[in-house]
Amino acid sequence: QVQLVESGGGLVQAGGSLRLSCAASGSSGSINAMGWYRQAPGKQRELVAVISSGGRTNYADSVKGRFTIRDNAKNTVYLQMNSLKPEDTAIYYCNAKSVFGNIGWGQGTQVTVSS
Repeated sequence: QVQLVESGGGLVQAGGSLRLSCAASGSSGSINAMGWYRQAPGKQRELVAVISSGGRTNYADSVKGRFTIRDNAKNTVYLQMNSLKPEDTAIYYCNAKSVFGNIGWGQGTQVTVSS
């Protein structure tokens, strides 16, 4: 298992920006991909963006062109969120996967976008 610590959530007006960070520790050598998921009230958790150890990225259609995921090759992943919309309001969770599946979740950080 890995431990994931998130930071960077908060309250922002529509059109604004936030950057989320997630630092991994523990058995981080087994990480094959890291990503961000979000869960809004009354909705299921959904994938926002993911980056593989090789640098390949994948985004939800709803955030393409607005959000950017990157890592620093030192087990920290960032999610730059621009042009935020009220529908982006959710708890954002960091996730780590090995080749066998999920190996860790962060505690979640609240992102609130006001209209």
